[in-house]
Amino acid sequence: MHQQNILFDLDGTLTDPRLGITRSIQYALAKLGIDEPDLTRLEHFIGPPLLQAFMQFYCFDEAKAWEAVNFYRERFKVTGLYENLVFDGVPELLQALNGQGRTLYVATSKPWEFAREIARHFDFAHHFKVIYGSELDGTRTNKVELIGHLLEQEGLDPAQTLMIGDRKHDLIGARSNGVQAVAVGYGFGSREELVAEQPAFHFETLAELHQAFING
Repeated sequence: MHQQNILFDLDGTLTDPRLGITRSIQYALAKLGIDEPDLTRLEHFIGPPLLQAFMQFYCFDEAKAWEAVNFYRERFKVTGLYENLVFDGVPELLQALNGQGRTLYVATSKPWEFAREIARHFDFAHHFKVIYGSELDGTRTNKVELIGHLLEQEGLDPAQTLMIGDRKHDLIGARSNGVQAVAVGYGFGSREELVAEQPAFHFETLAELHQAFING
């Protein structure tokens, strides 16, 4: 894994956002008259674009899905952002990559203003050149578009770039842009989901990912 430029997904790759996201989804559903007491049933919302997730999992039309997204954001931007944990070993990994002279970016379907606040609050923003995310109107929530936009804006060579993520959307986005994909098994994507996308590399743990970079 010699590439100069390393793109990281955020949720499920750098941080465990389980509590903040599921509680904010629960809040949005309650606002729409849907009671879901079991937060574990909402974990499949972690990773994919929210609008599409509400449409897929609750059969909302687009207008109702936007209503749900806006209710979600009411809680998330005030409380949910901070109900988050940086995975053990992430600061050390980022520091090691910086020490190797690599250039790091975040590529998340989460709105960039939320992503940047999370990175600031949890004190890992300084490891990244730029944190890229979607717009609040839904632009670039698709990882194919987002990664393409990042490559273009930063003038990056896809052959010198890696994308690290825990869901199929990360791997599809990488492959569609000619970027090698690294799947991590400690996030929210199942092994089956990740293997099906045939990533260039697949590491079950953060320690294995870190070791692979040390070994070059």
